[in-house]
Amino acid sequence: MLDEWTPDVIAVERVFAQHNVRSVMGTAQVAGIALLLAAERGIPVAMHTPSEVKAAVTGYGKADKAQVTAMITKLLNLAAPPKPADAADALALAVCHAWRGSALITPATETPAQRAWRDAQNRARS
Repeated sequence: MLDEWTPDVIAVERVFAQHNVRSVMGTAQVAGIALLLAAERGIPVAMHTPSEVKAAVTGYGKADKAQVTAMITKLLNLAAPPKPADAADALALAVCHAWRGSALITPATETPAQRAWRDAQNRARS
């Protein structure tokens, strides 16, 4: 999909586990794959917290899924709420990034793992 659509940036929701770490492992693994694929292609990545996404879309960082879905439906002038329910979350993340896109990962803000990957890729290209 990245090769077909060639996005300028990828927005990823930061994984957050308050009580049950097991419940977020799959999400964290998929986010890691997205980060890897973006790094391989040199696509900048923006990370947004769930509360940041909710606040951007609804004005309230603790909004529930129904509130986010209702606001996305209204903001994007959709005839019906997005289906499946996770589609509204993805659209909310995109809207959040469009409005608050300053959280791009740069060499100054990247994690040690991201830095190591970038350095390895640069060495491989040399």
